[in-house]
Amino acid sequence: MLHPASILPDDDTLYQALLTRDPAYDGHAFVCVKTTGIFCRLTCPARKPRRENASFQATIAACFEAGFRPCQRCRPLDTIKRREPAVAKLLDLLDQNPHHRWSEQDIARHGLDPSTVRRAFRRYVGMTFLELARLKRTGLAMAQLSEGSSVLAAQQEASYESASGFRDALLRLIRETPASLKHRTLLNAGWIETPIGTMLAVGDSSRLHLLEFCDRKGLPNELNRLRTLTKSAIDFKETPVIESIGNELTDYFSGRSAAFHTPIAQIGSTFTRTVWDFLRTIEAGKTISYGEIARQMGQPTASRAVARANGANSLAIIVPCHRVVGADGSLTGYAGGLWRKQWLLTHERKHGFCSKPIKTTDQP
Repeated sequence: MLHPASILPDDDTLYQALLTRDPAYDGHAFVCVKTTGIFCRLTCPARKPRRENASFQATIAACFEAGFRPCQRCRPLDTIKRREPAVAKLLDLLDQNPHHRWSEQDIARHGLDPSTVRRAFRRYVGMTFLELARLKRTGLAMAQLSEGSSVLAAQQEASYESASGFRDALLRLIRETPASLKHRTLLNAGWIETPIGTMLAVGDSSRLHLLEFCDRKGLPNELNRLRTLTKSAIDFKETPVIESIGNELTDYFSGRSAAFHTPIAQIGSTFTRTVWDFLRTIEAGKTISYGEIARQMGQPTASRAVARANGANSLAIIVPCHRVVGADGSLTGYAGGLWRKQWLLTHERKHGFCSKPIKTTDQP
């Protein structure tokens, strides 16, 4: 019998289990379908997604956190509802009014004890009911954005809070009303889910300008700087550039390839762009120090300037600043978090990647 996520097999094995509707994984693994935005049991009778459109999670909470909603055919939450009446009642209420901003007082008004509900949801779902309700509003807001709704409307609908990097970014973006977007050049933005967190991609019609993890504290400032430098507004829209980098990141995180061919636009001083160019020559899984970069660039006293240029990089992973370490080999500052830096290096070494150059356009 399967239990911990750590002993789940690889995604290819799970995909075969999905095709055969293997009941051994029922309740222990879920498939998330990118093309529909839903998650299902592996025994779901619905038409099976293509392999590239399927990812797998070990818990219902992880599915919700990745932005997916439960399938209405195999109904993955029904087993939980049968086990716990309080959970069933609140899930039904949430389905009836997914836009409601729930509080513990609301739970009590329905005759339920908030602490009991909190424990039950953590046990069966992996998160509290309030967290689940907030994620459901988030999913509705992201769907609105993908359908062309204004950022302001989506932000108000979801009731985001400033503690989240994702919500912080949206709050900065809504400074421009839909009316102000008219007759202006637009940069297009899209969300990309990865195993180590949601990323925000921003690009124009032909090049990628920004790729960052959404919980990076400096993301709002990066977005404002990008808008100022490009004299553009930012709106949410799926484009070939965002689709391209999304597909390449899927290959990267699945262990198939560390090669990125999506054209990028980098804005910076000559020295800064030279450092970024150097970063792209570092072999995947390898590391190098700031001082060694400076020496190889022929400026041995410029290690601090190299560090500043490294920190100014706004294209995470594809311009691999995570491969730069301290002089003693220790992990040093990484805006996405040192745990991600360690994860990325371990991932690259595990799969033995060989990177290829990226097509670059330096100026907007």
